[in-house]
Amino acid sequence: MSFLWPGFLFLLGAIPLIVVIYAWMLRRRKRFSVRYSSLSLVREALSQQTRWRRNVPFALFLLALASLVIAVSRPVSIVSLPTNQTTIVLAMDVSWSMCTTDIEPNRLIAAEAAALDFIRRQKASTQIGVVAFSGYAELVQAPTTDPELLQSAIESLMTARRTAIGSAILKSLDAISEIDPNVAPPLYGRDSDPPAPAPVPKGAYVPDIIILLTDGINNTGPQPVDAAQQAVDRGVRVYTIGFGTDDESSFPVCPPQLLGSEPDNNYSSGQQYYGYGQYLGGGGFRRAIDEETLREVADKTGGEYYSAQSASELRDVFKGLPTYLIMRHEIMEISVAFVAIGVLLAALAIILSMLWQPL
Repeated sequence: MSFLWPGFLFLLGAIPLIVVIYAWMLRRRKRFSVRYSSLSLVREALSQQTRWRRNVPFALFLLALASLVIAVSRPVSIVSLPTNQTTIVLAMDVSWSMCTTDIEPNRLIAAEAAALDFIRRQKASTQIGVVAFSGYAELVQAPTTDPELLQSAIESLMTARRTAIGSAILKSLDAISEIDPNVAPPLYGRDSDPPAPAPVPKGAYVPDIIILLTDGINNTGPQPVDAAQQAVDRGVRVYTIGFGTDDESSFPVCPPQLLGSEPDNNYSSGQQYYGYGQYLGGGGFRRAIDEETLREVADKTGGEYYSAQSASELRDVFKGLPTYLIMRHEIMEISVAFVAIGVLLAALAIILSMLWQPL
């Protein structure tokens, strides 16, 4: 349970103060009581039952007050409902390092094959979009249910320099916002950005997810964790996949059909591209996956991080993604229940006080 107006919960701090005042009034009342020569007579006259009856109405009054304060704070509950309207955005890393041959024929082609297999296994009603990212992110296919369009988009991917994981998350959110009116567009830090939306309550998720696959480290654009916070505020889960091996003897060799039109998209026999955006000569290509950041992005948004070091492992990861268990989360305000409880407790306190201590 969470609260839309949590600031009003500070009013609960008044309850201990009321208890102190109540205890002070009881002590003050004793000062004006009749004095007896024997305290034993007073103890016998004032039974435990009388004390209990005197304090129970007050305790019920405090519970009623606490319930009404909670009601004013507008408590909400998250209700999970099945849905047939799901949008999945595949964010695919197309940096030069995806041409590394540690996974045959190379990482990118293996990732494309696994993604196509994943698309074929989805329900016909599931909308899938494709975002490609290197030094920037681009929506290469808006969410659609047409498998032929998706296959064409996947097979047309080409590589470029650098890795912008944060930009990929924001572009994926943008694609989802075009489909789902409940998801606000992401903010890019521009003057033309709309006001930031109110964050959804913790634990509430829309029926849309992002699946982000990368083999590198973010080295340009917004920070992935900052972009992930925007996904959190919109209730979008991000599932991250780190793809690649620790084999340092392999290096990226991009065939001409996988090279984009960026300037300097070339290789020579003695140079390999390294994931941080610099060329290294002679040595092998080292695996550079920022698993800590990918895991933080997934945990922060309610998703999960997966690691795959072979084509078969990647296919298994895609098969294990919870795309068939996606639920729609609705926010239900339950203030009326706490109002009803508060009114009933207050009424009971008044009735018992009149019965046990009539004026």
